[in-house]
Amino acid sequence: MRTIFLEETSSTNEYIKKFLPLGEDVAVCAARQTEGRGTKGRSFLSERGGVYCSFLNFYRDFPASEAFRIMAHAAVSVCRTAKHFGAEPSVKWPNDVFAKGKKLAGILIENALFGENISCSIVGIGLNVANDVSALGGIAISLSEAAGKNLRPEEVRPILIDSFTRESDLPEYLSFVRFLGREVRVTEGGKSYSAVAERILGDGRLEITEGGHVRALSSAEIDLNI
Repeated sequence: MRTIFLEETSSTNEYIKKFLPLGEDVAVCAARQTEGRGTKGRSFLSERGGVYCSFLNFYRDFPASEAFRIMAHAAVSVCRTAKHFGAEPSVKWPNDVFAKGKKLAGILIENALFGENISCSIVGIGLNVANDVSALGGIAISLSEAAGKNLRPEEVRPILIDSFTRESDLPEYLSFVRFLGREVRVTEGGKSYSAVAERILGDGRLEITEGGHVRALSSAEIDLNI
């Protein structure tokens, strides 16, 4: 996979789109983003000290019904990287990566569809390494803090890229999931309630038990701190 490094860009996810007409897999990384984006239109703090990479991948015969594989692989890539440096990462469904109960990275995925298949995907990963995340009110953590040693983006970036370019599977993803069997707070459609997280199905849905009834969630916010 060809890798391009930028000192600064608005957003690696936006910059990488210029390579879409070429039809080749590529990675774009930046030392800093001025307009980093998170999920649901949120901004993502992207000052120097973090690792900010986007990966463009093209596919053949990749059913859209299996899109969760892309999300799971992105989370696994971050977890592999964190483990490499001695941290103990965990995944909060579907692809939030935590360490010591705080968010370690942000992941933003954009898929392009052709019929019933995914033709290509852009996976943006922002990994806190040595950047100051105190402005986020204690909800985030850097890899340096999680690993208990000072780390530099320059040494973390190639490990993340290598981790992403290696294949993963559902069992590896599930090995980083620690909350199953626990009570969680679920928020969906403006409604919030308690439920027990039972298991993650092969298609990525989260199976829960609520009020004695078992059902599967396709999308929702879950809070583990209840």
